[in-house]
Amino acid sequence: MPKQNFNEKLTALLKTHSDFLDDAGELIPAAVRDHAWQLNHNLIKLLLTDDEIKVTFFDEIQGHWVFNYNTFIDYITTKNFLANSYTQFRNKIGLNIDGKFLRERGEVSLVWPYKDCVLEGGQTKEEEKRKEIFFNEILAQDEINRMFDPKVLTHWKRYTGEGEQGVTEIQRDENGVIRENLIIKGNNLIALHTLRQQFRGQVKLIYIDPPYNPDSPSNTFMYNNNFKRSSWLTFMRNRLEVAKELLKNDGSLIVAIDENEQNYLGVLLDEVFPEREKHCITIVHNPRGVQGTNFSYIHEYTFFVIPKGEKTIGDKEIPTEEIEWNNFRNWGGESRREDAKNCFYPVFVEDEKIVGFGEVLDDDKHPTAQTVHHEKRNYVYPIDRNGVERKWRYARQSVDQIKHLLRARKTKTGYEIELGKDFGMYRTVWEDKRYDANIYGTQLVRSLVPDCEFDFPKSIWNVYDCLRSVVEDDKEAIILDFFGGSGTTAHAVLELNKDGGNRKFILCEQMHYVETVTKERVRKVIEQNNRDDFIYCELRQYNQAYMDKIQAAQSSEELIALWREIAKNSFLNWYVNAETPQDAVNDFIAVDDVKKQKHLLAELLDKNQLYVNLSEIEDADFDVGEEDKALNEKFYGE
Repeated sequence: MPKQNFNEKLTALLKTHSDFLDDAGELIPAAVRDHAWQLNHNLIKLLLTDDEIKVTFFDEIQGHWVFNYNTFIDYITTKNFLANSYTQFRNKIGLNIDGKFLRERGEVSLVWPYKDCVLEGGQTKEEEKRKEIFFNEILAQDEINRMFDPKVLTHWKRYTGEGEQGVTEIQRDENGVIRENLIIKGNNLIALHTLRQQFRGQVKLIYIDPPYNPDSPSNTFMYNNNFKRSSWLTFMRNRLEVAKELLKNDGSLIVAIDENEQNYLGVLLDEVFPEREKHCITIVHNPRGVQGTNFSYIHEYTFFVIPKGEKTIGDKEIPTEEIEWNNFRNWGGESRREDAKNCFYPVFVEDEKIVGFGEVLDDDKHPTAQTVHHEKRNYVYPIDRNGVERKWRYARQSVDQIKHLLRARKTKTGYEIELGKDFGMYRTVWEDKRYDANIYGTQLVRSLVPDCEFDFPKSIWNVYDCLRSVVEDDKEAIILDFFGGSGTTAHAVLELNKDGGNRKFILCEQMHYVETVTKERVRKVIEQNNRDDFIYCELRQYNQAYMDKIQAAQSSEELIALWREIAKNSFLNWYVNAETPQDAVNDFIAVDDVKKQKHLLAELLDKNQLYVNLSEIEDADFDVGEEDKALNEKFYGE
């Protein structure tokens, strides 16, 4: 038996440890490298078992063997170690010391803080245009983990066509997946992480209409749009990354946006969804236009992020008045009767309507005319004006399937049979009078919710067609919208279900109008349709309640009183000393600026305690009722 070379010996030795192997039993160099960086005792003991390997990677100092992990890491990262490994440089660029990238040096650790924009609802009217409704918070990794723990849900209500009811059960399918329409009030980033446990890999379509971030004092949204671009992209990325986990393998994402962030959003989508196709569609939604310096904008954009290489987008329904009709009879080359014998048969017409089809004529039978009258019935054959016997465009065995696409047009000598498709491929520019956001958005919502403050909600038919293009044939689809707004997505899902479908929507919305507009709109639609229902619930607040009070405060006096209450009853950040409240109050008074005082109070609150973690549901400090405990158990499972 030939002697093993050093590479083979080292590989064989490392393969004896299961931590270094994949499911197929192959060595994972990255796992070995990680253990070396950590000076893992099991790895060191393993390497010391072979004398040749020991003298290669260890230095003897006064009778002790000291692991030279730099030599070891250099060796296992060269191209000669494993045949399928990369070269030493692996086509990378980056900071390095002594030829070694920072991430490969055991004494260097890159820790990424988490910066997120927490959307707050201090604005009550659009004209207020307050700029400071978003707080940028930098959180360390341990804080992130706690912030994203599932939260306790509260204020449960079910709404049906008969009105408001209590929630006693939560419906699931045979696979244990929740089958309920849901509207959840709370920060959408935290709500997404709360949903992740129950809906990971279960959502067929995500449709969102996020803040557009316009570089203009004009603002058509109930919530403030004044992000800096970097903050906006961070805000979007954090939500898209967790939302991606909820998508099914064949799921799709649709994002509406305007010209301000369209280019940047496209790059972000490429980065977050590299394995999916991305298509940018133009939708004319405001035919009157929004006046700009040089152009009047009548459109916005919608990104479709869909599975790569698959037929995901269905056929577009074409209105009757827009159907293009063509002769059902073939013409041109290879259009004669003898070119396809199964395509020569009569079409039956009665009272100018197609009522059926006859059998294929034998080769020796020839009609006396293009249209032959038999009492009330007309037999129409594919014979042209010159008397040439041609063929229909569909064979007899398949024509019944497209009967609804045919019509009979009366002529001087009989009838012409015409084919007109009421469906076609979606194009990259969508124009339809139903997309008018004023008529089918603003006016429609106000007809359902007269006191609605939304000035420019999406046209329901804009959203309807977007959803329909993906889930028309999936009548059990779950559709998620974590920028719930006025509830247009839920309304569109309910309209889609008029085809007998059982599609479910999940809406997340933090703003207070979710109770007066979103919930009320969806309730009215269900009442009108007399079918479907939905569950409304909220992330149980703790410090979030104080965030709301901070936003609502109008004076320093209110904020000082609030600070006293917060110091006594709330969870504060670890660096806040609440045991010397008077000193803290004096420092707070010295700021003497309402805007700065609001920022200061918001920073003092522990963001891990905006909402109550599910893991703390039994903590007496949070006083969660027995009914809520039972419903959370049913929602999350035991």
